[in-house]
Amino acid sequence: MVNEAQTGAIAESDKAAANRKMLIQQIIRTLGMLPILILLGIGFQLMSGRFFSPNNISIVTQQAAINTVLACGMTAVILTGGIDLSVGSILAASAMVAVLGSLIPDAGMLGIPFALGIGLLFGLINGALVAFVRLPPFISTLGSLTAVRGVARLLGGDTTVFNSSLPFAFIGNGSIFHIPWLVIIAFLSVIATWLILRRTVLGVHIYATGGNENAARLAGIKVWAVYLFVYGFSGLMAGLGGAMSAARLFAANGTQLGQSYELDAIAAVILGGTSFVGGVGSVWGTLIGALIIAVLSNGLVLVGVSDIWQYIIKGLVIIVAVALDRFRSSGSART
Repeated sequence: MVNEAQTGAIAESDKAAANRKMLIQQIIRTLGMLPILILLGIGFQLMSGRFFSPNNISIVTQQAAINTVLACGMTAVILTGGIDLSVGSILAASAMVAVLGSLIPDAGMLGIPFALGIGLLFGLINGALVAFVRLPPFISTLGSLTAVRGVARLLGGDTTVFNSSLPFAFIGNGSIFHIPWLVIIAFLSVIATWLILRRTVLGVHIYATGGNENAARLAGIKVWAVYLFVYGFSGLMAGLGGAMSAARLFAANGTQLGQSYELDAIAAVILGGTSFVGGVGSVWGTLIGALIIAVLSNGLVLVGVSDIWQYIIKGLVIIVAVALDRFRSSGSART
């Protein structure tokens, strides 16, 4: 027979094993995709010999900046269990408004608030369709993707609009203390998103809505207000991305600008550990995901991979990101 001492030892052993398992899971959740990001950087450095050069690192961070801003808004949306397919089109329309506003004599800086305003407007329309009309987020934002793209083309007369003396061009091409303004804006966007999600009652409501919408409603949370906020916030971030794009390019084009940006933003969010079903995720993980996308794009160019294969590889990354999300969700369900 097993005596009490042996039983106690077995129980202690099982408890220690469970604690080790929880510690490992916590480490994995904390690190997220950071090890993958580091390994990608090392791999591209070994293959090209140029990846970790200061100039290239600056290029990578600037390439990640706009996607990071879009992904901040996308994180809030996906945390509620929704999705926003219209951010690329909203970015294009906002960039167009930013350039057109910059052409106003002696008031060209109005292009920035104009871009933010139209982005917020389109985002609130998406939120209203989800919150009040009860349309599925996929359907409502898919319709917005096409409609807003048409608005962007209409605003620009279906052509590219230029302003060689753009008054806020320093945002896209300047730096402060050798740090590009694009990178500073992206980092501040991450900080602001983190504060909203982790340091406010609204953030608690966002996570609760994504965890269980019906339970959140029964708990007295105004779910409709949560939806309005997250889609409005996503639109606002897309508007900011539009202003950043216009500042970098001195131009806007309603047809091509922002094409497929929504896919990169979604991939960044899912790679960063935010669950597609909502309720779980962190904007810091999203930042890592955005950097992975930028490192992939930059590194593949450095090693001479053709544009065709870059699309294939990026598509596979999105598939892997969704598969990882399903794996994480199923793992959580088992534990």
